[in-house]
Amino acid sequence: MRYHVVTIFPNMLDSYFAESIISRAVENKLIEIHTYALREYTTDKHRRVDGKPYGGGPGMVMWADPILNCVAKIEKKLARKKNTKILFVMFNPGGDMFSNTLAKNVATKYTDIVFICGRYEGIDARVKKILKAKEWSIGNYVLTGGELPVMVCIDAITRQIKGTLNDEASLEENRIASHEIYARPEVYEYKGKKYRVPKVLLSGNHKLIEAYRAKKENKIGK
Repeated sequence: MRYHVVTIFPNMLDSYFAESIISRAVENKLIEIHTYALREYTTDKHRRVDGKPYGGGPGMVMWADPILNCVAKIEKKLARKKNTKILFVMFNPGGDMFSNTLAKNVATKYTDIVFICGRYEGIDARVKKILKAKEWSIGNYVLTGGELPVMVCIDAITRQIKGTLNDEASLEENRIASHEIYARPEVYEYKGKKYRVPKVLLSGNHKLIEAYRAKKENKIGK
């Protein structure tokens, strides 16, 4: 999987992608992450990438031209590769809700995902029409830009790629995984009160343990 992130703040993503599972996936050549500084693709002499909206209103709207110039470079680079299938993604609170199911589907269906990070009041609507881009949402709230959603999506999609996790059983959605979990010590004392690990988890009876976890999962999910 190759990820392409179009943003005016490319450095914002560096520290997250340089750590942990994502970093190892890059090192193991399971994924590639390319960032594109949008201001490098504008023809404006002041390197602006946005302007006032038609019809009036507050804020600024990101111009189509710098984004499409950047996309053209990405497509030209990918044209040299075989069997590419590209997905264009923008973010909108009213878009399709991002989920593990969606992450799994795109992980197996596409070779390249181009994320276009909006800012300000958003992106000229013609970009979506021209690219036939999908709109995703990571929640019913508004963020200042698309960079945080990009990190969420890349993390979730990458976990679905075989070889990313050392143990495939670590995919919580493929097993019964209660939100209530415990580690050593068996008895933890805090401010004079003792907190114990439930006896069933110490029993060694896997059938009872799975039933316990399923019960806790259902209770928490309600």
